[in-house]
Amino acid sequence: MADQSQPPEMPTALTSGPGVPVIRNVNWGGLWTLYVKEVRRFFKVQLQTVWAPAVTTLLFLVVFTVALGGGGRMVTLEGRAIHFADFIAPGLIVMGMLQNAFANASFSLLVGKIQGTIVDYLMPPLSTMELLAALCGGAITRAFCVGAAVWLAMAIWPGVSVTPHHVWAILWFGFFGALFLALMGVLTSIWAEKFDHAAAVTNFVVAPLALLSGTFYSVDRLAPAFQAISHANPFFYIISGFRYGFLGVADSPIPLGAAVIFGIDLVMGLACYALLRSGWKTRS
Repeated sequence: MADQSQPPEMPTALTSGPGVPVIRNVNWGGLWTLYVKEVRRFFKVQLQTVWAPAVTTLLFLVVFTVALGGGGRMVTLEGRAIHFADFIAPGLIVMGMLQNAFANASFSLLVGKIQGTIVDYLMPPLSTMELLAALCGGAITRAFCVGAAVWLAMAIWPGVSVTPHHVWAILWFGFFGALFLALMGVLTSIWAEKFDHAAAVTNFVVAPLALLSGTFYSVDRLAPAFQAISHANPFFYIISGFRYGFLGVADSPIPLGAAVIFGIDLVMGLACYALLRSGWKTRS
């Protein structure tokens, strides 16, 4: 006969009662699994998601150096004359990274809503922060894959120098710039209800901000009013800081640019977290 005086056995982590979380901290396994899923999704079609953007960016370099850089055209930054091709190369690299970070992050939840498979993102035992981290991690990985492919192509291209001078600036502005566009992509995928909505953000927000950010020109040569507009463009600080990593000079204060991008990422990250946690347009 069992001893009735013994206290009942306390539930273990694997036999917890209803409402008691089994995973009490970060679900590293689930986070890693979703991140790998996001990476494999774009890597299965890497010809379209990595190499095609790299070729397109390289064509930008060829066209603009031939059209505007002929005759040994120089650009002056902080009193230093720089070859036009060397000037636009870093901007083209990071512009390709930003556009592809947005494209990757704006696709995941949106295609889930359209195809009715968004439950695959919402039902697993992942917290809101873990879901957001995995989505942004996949987008940042794609951005760096594209950036590495473009940099490698430019490194072997004659007449262009893309030798890093400040690796910390390249990594800081590359990472936080890609994170900025990844968070913008997540916001877009939460809000959008069809692919046309995401395409509208790409065409009317991302593309103009990227092209009017000083990638192909120095903002110091603009009129004061247009300089003020450029300084209000977050892409300007990303491209200027990333360019500083290769050239050692920039047309904006580097500490200010680093702080601005970090602050914007923090605000957008909180916004994405709040919207995902509320379930707005994802659970209804």
